[in-house]
Amino acid sequence: MATARTPWWAWTWPALAWAILLAMPFAGAGGVIAAVAAVVLIATVFAAVYHAEVVAHRVGEPFGTLVLAVAVTVIEVALIISVMLAAPAEKAGLARDTVFAAVMIVCNGIVGVCLLWGGARHHEQGFQVHGASAALAVLAALTTLSLILPNVATTAPGPFFSKSQLIFAGAISLVLYGSFVFVQTVRHRDYFLGDEDADAAQVPARGTMAAISAALLVVALIAIVGLAKSLTPTIEIAVAQLDVPKAVVGIIIATLVLLPEGLAALRAARANRLQTSLNLALGSALASIGLTIPAVAVVSIVLDQPLQLGLSEKDVVLLALTLLVGVITLGTGRTTVLQGIVHLVIFAVFLFFAVVP
Repeated sequence: MATARTPWWAWTWPALAWAILLAMPFAGAGGVIAAVAAVVLIATVFAAVYHAEVVAHRVGEPFGTLVLAVAVTVIEVALIISVMLAAPAEKAGLARDTVFAAVMIVCNGIVGVCLLWGGARHHEQGFQVHGASAALAVLAALTTLSLILPNVATTAPGPFFSKSQLIFAGAISLVLYGSFVFVQTVRHRDYFLGDEDADAAQVPARGTMAAISAALLVVALIAIVGLAKSLTPTIEIAVAQLDVPKAVVGIIIATLVLLPEGLAALRAARANRLQTSLNLALGSALASIGLTIPAVAVVSIVLDQPLQLGLSEKDVVLLALTLLVGVITLGTGRTTVLQGIVHLVIFAVFLFFAVVP
């Protein structure tokens, strides 16, 4: 991070992504082009991770993890909205499927792998209970009010909010997420700092390098959104050919946009920085709901498009189990490989029942 030169691959992959994105309207998005685009897309995600980490290193914790969480959420929101606009009636449940998948991937997949890898390498790891509890409290409120309450509200039939309810849901999502960010970065910042974050020996990245990375991060994120949108029809065709539920599309989109977050969290856990790892993971889940729901609510209201938010009974059970186990896992301030295995088993159940409902 302290080097004065950006690695060649950190700007080459975003440039290639833009080149492919501009060529796709003329060359099409099938066959070899789609395969090359997928490889470049993943490589550009890694480049985005690098640039986000440079910026994060410059601003320090916990602002650094917030930078990456917001960056990942921008990808998710832009991708969901672009797909929704392309087929409003068919994609009424895409936002719900993607947000729910993001929560399950983060709280069970990413957290599970981090706890398992960190526990296997360091035996036992510690973190701030106050910070984890605050994040889980907001996550429980956001998921319940946004994804479960529509099923029991009576003004609109089925798993839908009425227009006024949708406005209210978007507003409280912003209030909850904004309050969490205020607590995390201002009022109780120390709740989200590990011992390594207080090390004054850390040398921040140079201002010029951080500014360059900030610009390249924006360029990479726009390219990622464009390529992902271009590849979405190919993904949908593959899902249809495999004869699996449409919710799998949401899982694929969520997995794609969470790659930067997952990679950064895994690196932190491997380095015995579990607090940073949890900040990344839980912060991403909170941003995914707290920012995505208001954004898609605005699109739904302005363009008068259907927006299905309520989860099925199966998904409600899995969400409740995830929150319960999360409270138990993060309630002691210490973790081992056992907690990682439990979360990964729940994640495996989620994936299995998504394909075989």
